[in-house]
Amino acid sequence: MFLPVILAGGSGTRLWPLSRKLYPKQFLAFGGELSMLQQSVRRLDGLQCAPPLLVCNEEHRFLAAEQMRLMGHEDVSILLEPEGRNTAPAIALAALHATSSGEDPILFVMAADHHIHDQQAFQESVTMAAEQAGKDWLVTFGIVPDSPETGYGYIRRGENIQGQVYRAGRFVEKPDSDTAAEYLKAGDYYWNSGMFMFRAGRYLAELEKFEPAILECCRAAMQNARQDMHFVRVDKDAFNSCPGNSIDYAVMEKTQDAALVPMEAGWSDVGSWSSLWDLLPRDAEGNSCKGDVMALDTANSLLFSDYRLVATLGVQDLVVVETKDAVLVAHKNRAQDIKSLVDRIKSSGRSEHVTHREVYRPWGSYDSIDAGGRYQVKRITVKPGAKLSLQKHHHRAEHWVVVSGTAMVTNGEESFLVTENQSTYIPLGRQHSLENPGKIPLELIEVQSGAYLGEDDIVRFEDIYGRL
Repeated sequence: MFLPVILAGGSGTRLWPLSRKLYPKQFLAFGGELSMLQQSVRRLDGLQCAPPLLVCNEEHRFLAAEQMRLMGHEDVSILLEPEGRNTAPAIALAALHATSSGEDPILFVMAADHHIHDQQAFQESVTMAAEQAGKDWLVTFGIVPDSPETGYGYIRRGENIQGQVYRAGRFVEKPDSDTAAEYLKAGDYYWNSGMFMFRAGRYLAELEKFEPAILECCRAAMQNARQDMHFVRVDKDAFNSCPGNSIDYAVMEKTQDAALVPMEAGWSDVGSWSSLWDLLPRDAEGNSCKGDVMALDTANSLLFSDYRLVATLGVQDLVVVETKDAVLVAHKNRAQDIKSLVDRIKSSGRSEHVTHREVYRPWGSYDSIDAGGRYQVKRITVKPGAKLSLQKHHHRAEHWVVVSGTAMVTNGEESFLVTENQSTYIPLGRQHSLENPGKIPLELIEVQSGAYLGEDDIVRFEDIYGRL
């Protein structure tokens, strides 16, 4: 038995505009029904392991919980990071949580946003690593390279330990193309997968030896942690004072007991649109298309439509990604540079890097379909049995029109049902809430009017999701 630890932080900026700060790539589905996080959990099926432990940013807690619920994992513990501090502190939190009951389990640390093509080969490597981790080695997985990739770090294998297990030798940064070609030719260099296996206590001991400040902050953060439903909230001030560092720099490059298990399972970290194009099915012209796409005389392109028709004519080697509020057109060879574009959007004071037009909440979602100087129109969807908080606004009034389903509305001192084609008005400053008591999704149109329409103009009095 081992405990999977799934790191579900990160912003995935290189997959903008689908991936955004509040809805990053690990929660998105590319070429299937399951998100990357859900695929990470699914590929554990058949292994002798405990239910996974998730580590994610506080802003993504309800996304993670809902995706686990849809897979039948409602009992999964989710550790919340107030802010990202890289992988060494995140894994330290998981190790401290795993050993809090006096046990010392083997942890299998994996990222939530990786792709694995061959699940059987993946599981064989994990089983081999678990045996080595049980002997107090700190195991990393080296991906057998099939090209001179410059977007990954590399690990050179050392002497053989036993079977297909080696000492982890030299860790090297992302190389230039000539150096990457040399590594591929040498045959003893592997891509650094970012997956690890070790006993929780062994990792904590090595972290204390090499980076005691990180462990001290994480211990303080966990000492004052509190349980909130199935979320574990660590102490914000203690964790935010923690130095940021990766597990590679903090431990794996310094320990004398690092082992390497080769893995040849069709792995990718899906770090760009071009790498996603490599993974997805393509037509006879080399195009990978999703959504409402019409491609004429188009070749070797990635074409995604989320909302409207995307039509191309006489182009090749392009990435075209359309969403409700943004369109990306880029050459495939420049896909790694999209982070610079996102930085430009951020520095210009825009919000398209943060959230989509459609925003997901624990109770459902809302889509901002129109806005003007003193008004905003949203289409709101509330899941069956879900309820918005009891709240009020200082600067806006709201008019609700039910499109489908039935709403239980609290409006001041009154509570009443509103059904299809009926409406109600919420004056500025009045306490109100909205609930779906039915068996089908509730959909309504909300028209807001007032001097200020920001989402931070909310005073909550009661909330079943703990957002007070």
